[in-house]
Amino acid sequence: MKVFKNILVANRGEIAVRVIRSAKALGYRCIAVYSEIDARAPHVKMADDAILIGPAPARESYLKIGGILKAAKETSADAIHPGYGFLSENATFARACENEGLVFIGPTADVIESMGDKAVAKRLMTEAGVRCIPGCHSENQSNEDLLKAADEVGYPLIVKAANGGGGRGMRLVEKSEQMTDALEGARSEANNAFGSDALILEKAITHARHVEVQVLADTHGNIIHLGERNCSVQRRYQKIVEEAPCPLISQSLRAQIGATAVKAARSIKYRGAGTVEFLIDGSDDFYFLEMNTRLQVEHAVTEMITDLDLVALQIKVAEGHSLRLKQEDIAFNGHAIEARLYAEDPAQDFLPATGDIGLWRPSTGDGIRIDSGIRTGLEISTFYDPMLAKFIAWGESRETARRRLLKALKETTFFGTPNNIRFLIEVLEKETFIKGKMTTAFLSEEFDDSDLAEPTPTPCRAAIAAVIQFLIERQKAFDNSLNVSSNLMNWSNGGPLTTRYVYNSGENEMNLTVTPDCQGCYVVRHGEVEVYIEVIKCADNTALLSINGTRQIVFYSAPHEGVLELSIDGRGLQFRNLIALPTSAETMVGGGRVVAPMHGALLTIFVKPGDQVKNGTRLAVLEAMKMQHDILAVIDGTVEEVLGTIGEQVTANKLLFEIKAT
Repeated sequence: MKVFKNILVANRGEIAVRVIRSAKALGYRCIAVYSEIDARAPHVKMADDAILIGPAPARESYLKIGGILKAAKETSADAIHPGYGFLSENATFARACENEGLVFIGPTADVIESMGDKAVAKRLMTEAGVRCIPGCHSENQSNEDLLKAADEVGYPLIVKAANGGGGRGMRLVEKSEQMTDALEGARSEANNAFGSDALILEKAITHARHVEVQVLADTHGNIIHLGERNCSVQRRYQKIVEEAPCPLISQSLRAQIGATAVKAARSIKYRGAGTVEFLIDGSDDFYFLEMNTRLQVEHAVTEMITDLDLVALQIKVAEGHSLRLKQEDIAFNGHAIEARLYAEDPAQDFLPATGDIGLWRPSTGDGIRIDSGIRTGLEISTFYDPMLAKFIAWGESRETARRRLLKALKETTFFGTPNNIRFLIEVLEKETFIKGKMTTAFLSEEFDDSDLAEPTPTPCRAAIAAVIQFLIERQKAFDNSLNVSSNLMNWSNGGPLTTRYVYNSGENEMNLTVTPDCQGCYVVRHGEVEVYIEVIKCADNTALLSINGTRQIVFYSAPHEGVLELSIDGRGLQFRNLIALPTSAETMVGGGRVVAPMHGALLTIFVKPGDQVKNGTRLAVLEAMKMQHDILAVIDGTVEEVLGTIGEQVTANKLLFEIKAT
């Protein structure tokens, strides 16, 4: 038994907040660590104590083992909870904690090491009698050896980082001609994310269900599972929507998967909370995928259906307590679904986004839990993962949970950066999802480029924007006037004054006029279309409107002059009034002028002045938010100028290349 009082949380964002919440509820003193850019983050304010560990880059702060251990010593910490990501699956860190007399709240370093190396994990599971996906887990890592192995495995296959997770260092390869580029890209991304460029190959099981089992083990030989979760809705191998239990799975298969997960954990003498992941094919055969030796992002759905606190159980196990739970004690109640909120742009191939959060106001309600590490005004930087929060909904039935989650997403206000709320809503509204028939091919089968594209604003929604901008401008004018009644503004002796608004709509412009009709009522005209809007309430970034007789709640934000952001049923739109925009508005670039799509570091530059390029030629690789993104030419031509350097941190929209068309 190791009774401790002070827990240092070696993480940030929503998981740090989540761990601190449970640890404080148990009476522990909680210590937060933070980088310079996170000084005002919610997890810092929530902790009992906080200590600066370095600059913004993770390798100089959250991934710096010496800095974390020094912080633990200076704050008299007895134990360290690593959360997930960062050092949570770093065996060197776990050993260093032990050497310093600190309790690492997780499994032993040996287990982390064996399961963290996917090649070793596959071999151990095979020895334990757990069926694995066919592939190559060789120590021979040359391109020549892996290309030969790929031919033996057969296409399609997955190139995967041997040490890591979260979809980083993974590439789907459909044919042999793609292998060399896939190996180079996966190696580079894996090395930058995990410090190792070792790779494995796995046969791609198409149309599989990705199902994982939550296991829990103590130091007294007790191992149980807490049911399975379905994590099949993914993009770039990154989970987006998860749920528990898995829909459309037989009780027999459920029992087999649960028992296999316990068998896998027992074979390596596991300790603490962990997850055994499987792929289930169309014949209901299942294969071991990997084991995550940490808390999972999606652990909340398991908590919602078992009424257990996994963080609290982790801490008790780390102190040496027995679980006091047997498999037959675990009762499953209802259904839970989780959706991950990302700062990203689905219309731009889910490109991560950065910037300041203009307004964050999550919805609450029956059966809703929000795990968040953000607040209004916080900066979303390029240095960390773009996942910001999780929406979790519980219901007595799966359909009740789905409806509650939809309602929460639609009633949430998030302004300031591109995000995936609209996309999440559309996922939950797909018939395939409603029926629970999702596979890992769900997104590719259910969404195309037109589904992901930014919606073109309808005249009705443009009319809403015009009226709200009109009200904001009127209020400003009234605030600056000492002699005019607000009821008399925008009226003349001849009647109401008409105000014009011009919005961009793709390559076209939308010309609208707003004319007051009576108190709180407005007529908006756009060509032949006429929209009648009554403003019932408009305050605190929320407007209750009657639009041609139909009531509608609209959330809004006016971050800059002439710019208005709207959220209607969870679908965000931005309107820029060209008449009111400052003359210094940014100049559009395109064609031969290639700009950085986001803040990030230039890892590689492939071209130099004078090189001939074609549309689609790789010009550079930009690393942002732990992912690597190719910068491509969009025209055929000659590179005239290269304005970036390798290693440079560039800002969004910085001009990187100029290409003269041929």
